[in-house]
Amino acid sequence: MASTSFSSSSKYDVSLSFRGGDTRDNFTSHLYAALCRKKIKTFINGDEIRRGDDISPALFTAIQGSKISVIVLSKHYASSKWCLHELVKILECKSTNGQIVVPVFYHVDPSDVRKQTGSFRDAFVKHKKQMAEKVQKWRDALTEASNLSGWNSMTIRSEAELVDVIVKDILKKLENITVSTNFDGLVGLNSRIEKIKSLLCIGRPDFRIVGIWGMGGTGKTTLAGAIFNLIYKEFEGNCFLGNVREESEKGVLDDVNKIGQLQYLTCGLDRFGPGSRIIITTRDKWILDKFGVHDTNVYEVNGLRYHEALELFCNCAFKENHCPSGFLASSKRVLKVLGSFFHRKSKLDWEKALENISRISDPDIYDVLKISYNDLSLEEKSIFLDIACFFAGEEKDYVTRMLDPNFPHNGLNILIAKSLVTVSNDNKIQMHDLLQEMGREVVRQECIKEPGKRSRLWYHEDVYHVLKKNK
Repeated sequence: MASTSFSSSSKYDVSLSFRGGDTRDNFTSHLYAALCRKKIKTFINGDEIRRGDDISPALFTAIQGSKISVIVLSKHYASSKWCLHELVKILECKSTNGQIVVPVFYHVDPSDVRKQTGSFRDAFVKHKKQMAEKVQKWRDALTEASNLSGWNSMTIRSEAELVDVIVKDILKKLENITVSTNFDGLVGLNSRIEKIKSLLCIGRPDFRIVGIWGMGGTGKTTLAGAIFNLIYKEFEGNCFLGNVREESEKGVLDDVNKIGQLQYLTCGLDRFGPGSRIIITTRDKWILDKFGVHDTNVYEVNGLRYHEALELFCNCAFKENHCPSGFLASSKRVLKVLGSFFHRKSKLDWEKALENISRISDPDIYDVLKISYNDLSLEEKSIFLDIACFFAGEEKDYVTRMLDPNFPHNGLNILIAKSLVTVSNDNKIQMHDLLQEMGREVVRQECIKEPGKRSRLWYHEDVYHVLKKNK
């Protein structure tokens, strides 16, 4: 079976192949209008792009540049040599590019198409006299098309209902194409998408706001973008606005970090019609609470599970989804950014590199993680750095006693709400390794060459040298 090779560069979602004299002014025009209403970019041919006995390059390009071809097989479809040429090209695209082909049997029996009987037999009597050399290829194409899964107007009598079920089928197929192409290589995305879709409850008449919450770099924007691409055709109006810190005047809903950035919505929620959906991504759960988003409508984005992280690393390091024999033990602690660096390196190189892996080596990771830190107050920054340097993994009660007694509880709650720390089931303070290293890097930058001038010391060799020097 051919694999699907579509990309975001496809010019059309759907191309329609039909016999103009049979269906242009009725069924096909209704189907085309319904597809357009759902924002499905649809190609419908005109007589001006047909030339002589062959289809024009423009028509072939349109067919080839479509993700799905819908073939409306009507009574006189086979009497048109242009339709038969189109059909052959469509099936070639199916074979070579994995294009999806959906036949619609419009007032014809599928067996007549398959066996070329009835009106299809009459058409081939004429073709055999004029174009005998192409007849067998056309027959084979009709037989192949008739064996594909499609829709039959004989079983769905209402034309409006037939159009409706075809459009829904096309939407579902386009959704599957989007998942399999746009998100290829994004490990663990599909299961998370399904959970968020379950919160959105698309199709219900209520107005709903869903929050996506998590620490920086966990994929909130990727998830929101994926969901948007999958569902936007379901709505008459849609908009994806990203990077709220840079574009707050536009009312951006991606990466919200200030309640003021949502104020324009609070005075206009009544303008959203039934069935409307808003998705907000943020690192700060307090934003969602303040805006009235119930906890049951908030999806917390956690890090990858072990097997997902390993698969992601292997994709980067080996360009496959598993580790070659002998490398697994050395790869457990290496993440995506380092994965690309290790491509084509020896096992010895891996083992040497593990000695230095505890420090953040990629400035992009450091900058992404530091965004949330920069947004903290001075007191909150102090608590964050204390936890990063000394208290990760300690009992929460112990940590609150050790921190400044004037603000530890409130400060901890703020750090938790901003996805900077978590509390385990056994009441221990936890901090992601990368966040902890980012915090320690902030302290290192206070004075790179002289540890004694830093606000905090946690590394035993630094402590030893400072104490020895001060003797």
